[in-house]
Parts: sequence; C-alpha cells; structure tokens
Amino acid sequence: MISFDWFDKWAGYHPFKIAFRDLETEREYSFSQFNKLGNNFSGILHHDYGFSKGDRLAVIAENNLEYIVLFAVAQKLGIVLVPLNFRLTAHELEFVISDAELKGIVYDEKFLPKIENLKSYREIGFKMAMKSFEEINHTCLSNKINPPKPISLITEEDPIFILYTSGTTAFPKGALYTHKMLFWNSINTELRLDLTSSDVSLNCAPPFHTGGWNVLLAPFIHHGAYTLIMRSFDADLVLEMLEFERATIWWAVPTMLKMMAESPVFDKVELSRLRYLIVGGEAMPIPLIEKWHKKGVLIRQGYGLTEVGPNVTSLNHKDAIRKKGSIGTMNFYYEAKLVNQKFEEVAADEIGELVLKGPTVTPGYWKNDVVTRETIQEGWFHTGDLMRKDDEGYFYVVDRIKNMYISGGENVYPAEVEHIIRSHVSVAEAAIVGVSDEKWGEAGMAFVCLKPGFALSDDELRAYCMGRLAKYKIPKYFRFLSNLPKNDAGKIDRKVLKTMH
Repeated sequence: MISFDWFDKWAGYHPFKIAFRDLETEREYSFSQFNKLGNNFSGILHHDYGFSKGDRLAVIAENNLEYIVLFAVAQKLGIVLVPLNFRLTAHELEFVISDAELKGIVYDEKFLPKIENLKSYREIGFKMAMKSFEEINHTCLSNKINPPKPISLITEEDPIFILYTSGTTAFPKGALYTHKMLFWNSINTELRLDLTSSDVSLNCAPPFHTGGWNVLLAPFIHHGAYTLIMRSFDADLVLEMLEFERATIWWAVPTMLKMMAESPVFDKVELSRLRYLIVGGEAMPIPLIEKWHKKGVLIRQGYGLTEVGPNVTSLNHKDAIRKKGSIGTMNFYYEAKLVNQKFEEVAADEIGELVLKGPTVTPGYWKNDVVTRETIQEGWFHTGDLMRKDDEGYFYVVDRIKNMYISGGENVYPAEVEHIIRSHVSVAEAAIVGVSDEKWGEAGMAFVCLKPGFALSDDELRAYCMGRLAKYKIPKYFRFLSNLPKNDAGKIDRKVLKTMH
C-alpha cells in the first residue's frame, strides 16, 4: 500500500523546514508541525466525532494555515474536503451544501451569516469555527506529546476533494478529485515546470478553485517546497511579496497580471528570481506579455480544467510570442486528440473537440451518473472545448461548445445565469453570451424577453440577480428584445446575439 501522506514523508526528510507561512497572522509551520497537527485533528475527527474515510467535510474560508492542515487530514484519514465558494449567494450555497451530504463543516466566522439560516447547514452534525480550530492547533503544538498517525487504508481511487463547478445545467456539478489525480497532476506539473524542493511561491488564489490547490500548492507540498499564504489577491501586495520572498515561480490569471502591470509598485520591485509566471484561465494579450517580458519576467501559458488536472498543457516561455494564442503542448501523462461529432480524429489545423485520457481524469461527478456518462465515453473525457492543433503539435482554443465564457478568470456558464433570470415573474425568455470587456476580458450580456404586459428595467433585473448569483456571474449588460433569434431547429441562435452586441 502506497502512502499518500506527503507531510508525513517530508516530516521524516526535512522536519524543520518551513512549509507554509501565513502573511496575515505571521504564523509559520514546518513540515513536522503540519504532520503533527494533521495526526492530531484526524484523531479528534475520528474518535470524538465519528469521521471515517469517505465522509465529506466542507470548508468555507479564505486561504489560511488551518485549510492546509485539513488537506493533511484528508491525506491521512481519507475524508473528502468540499471547499465552498464564499462568493456564492446563500441561494447557491443551499444547493451545494445539500447536494454534498456533509458530515461536517469548518467555517470562517465572517461567512457564517451566509449559511447559518440555511436548512442544509442546520442539518449538519459537526460544525466548527475556524478560530476554534486554530486554538486546537495552538494547543497541539504546545504539547510535547506527538499524537499517533491514524490508520486508514486509502486507495488511489478514493476522492480527496469534491470541487463544485457550474456547468451547462442549471445547478453546479461536484467533480470528484482523487488521490491518484492529485499525485499524477503533481508529476505532470513538476516535469514541465522543473519544480524542486528549493522553489518558493505564494498562493492567493481562492481555495474553492482547482487552481488554488492543484496548479502549484499541492505539487509544492509533494515536492517539499515553500509557499506564502495570502488571504486574497491584492496587486500591490503580491508584487511586494514576490520580491520579499524571492519567489521563483508563481501562477495567476491574465486579469491579475494586468492589474499588477498597472500598479505603481510594478516598476519598483525587483523580480529577477522568478523563472517565469504561469498563466491560465484565458489567453493573455500579447502587449501584456511583452510588458512583463520587458521587466525580465517570462510568461508561460497553459490550459486545464477542474475535472482533468488542471495542468493539462504548457506553452514554453520561449514560445510565448512565436506561438501567440497557443495553450502549448500536452503535458507528460496524457493521451489527447481532436475529434469531430463522429469521434473521428481531425487532421492538423482542422477544428475538433479536445478529448483526454490519463491518470488525472476524474472518475466522474458526485451523485450524477447521467452527466458522468455523457462526459466520459469509452474512457475519453470530453472537454467541450473546440481546438485546432498545428503541424508542430501546439494547441489553440477556438471556441467552447458549452458557451462558457471567462470573466476575470472565473468560468461563467450561461445556462446557470439564464435559469435565475427566467425565474423572475416578468421574464419569458433569456439568453446570455460573453462579450469582450476591457477590464475583465469577457463580461456577460443578457438578452431578455418579457411576458406580455410586464415591464422591467436593467436595474430591477440586476437587483434581482444580486441576491441569487455571485457578483461575477451577473451580466454587465442587459438588452430587452421582443423575441430571441432562433435557428432552424428552434434553438436560440447565440451567434446572432453576439453580432447584436
């Protein structure tokens, strides 16, 4: 039986090496301290509250050291972490909390007002405030006795996360993320990015995203490297910390890098230790790449998705300009092909859907066999992304079959937003498309048809959405039509809608 307990391994190799530092609290824990804390809280959950392998524990909090301790617990005890998106409304969280069938939840007090009145929250047996958890950890480290390591037979197919992602349906789907996926994603990342235990980075990405855990944070734990934890993104502060920590590698989405490049701090900091910046989420504009290159910081773009990886492709930083617009080539342990609707592989420079095989592909969606069967066919994961591949093997994203658009690095799925808008008593039909936006890359434009005799303004509909959708999902633009354009099959013609913008 192979152990997936990474902190336990590094506690033996380099017990006193600092693994993480929390910028806000100025606390820092070594690998041996994380190992001790993980063993201690595993025992508390198991013996005092009856947790065992497979039980789901939700967390609603920003980045902090306790979140990392829970990752250690998941690797030791086999519980499944369900990171909750604190940007969601209570209406949206109600569905996720209920769907996950939680045994427990750890919450930051600042987010308690969002969930405390939810029926699904009240039905959870184990609830713990993050502050209480922090006190437990402090007491544990003050005790000279080392708690025993839990005995739990974890297999590579067991899930460590359920990561909820919005989709083409009206409700989010819980993608299962296994220990096997975690391991092989780390290997893929290390091989293409040259990670070592000497690397230094910071993490300010939200912990409810696969990128927040799996682009660099989990691979850094696996490789015994060091990470500074920041609660959230602040352009000025990130620039200062990249310099102060002498970071060697970091990842972000283009919107973040644009804000940093426009910061007054940008020209003041010295970032010569950075090998390169990893960029994902959306294509990075060439002028922005050139601005970072002029500063001496190279850009390395890639592609991934919650259900696979997320480190699927990588574009070598030396090709950032030569292969502009490309997401690069496939990482080591993937089979990939572009196929047409008959599942026939297309030729070079022809457009097809990207399908993937490999050890980082999800086994499916939590309690959703129908979508699992639709998405994974004959072992191939259908990404829904239309791409082309040039004669050198470089991939380029052309379109998204599922009509998803990316706003500020956040995936927005029109079906989910349309479902909310159509629930308004005045609305007959609604369709949303992503349109170009200078600040966010893309923003939503909603085309709305009202029922006969009803009136509704932009502001009224926007206010209606505010209580039901996360802010980044709310369309930036609204346009009222008498009818939505339809194609010959009677479906909404989104191509026509895009031209109407």
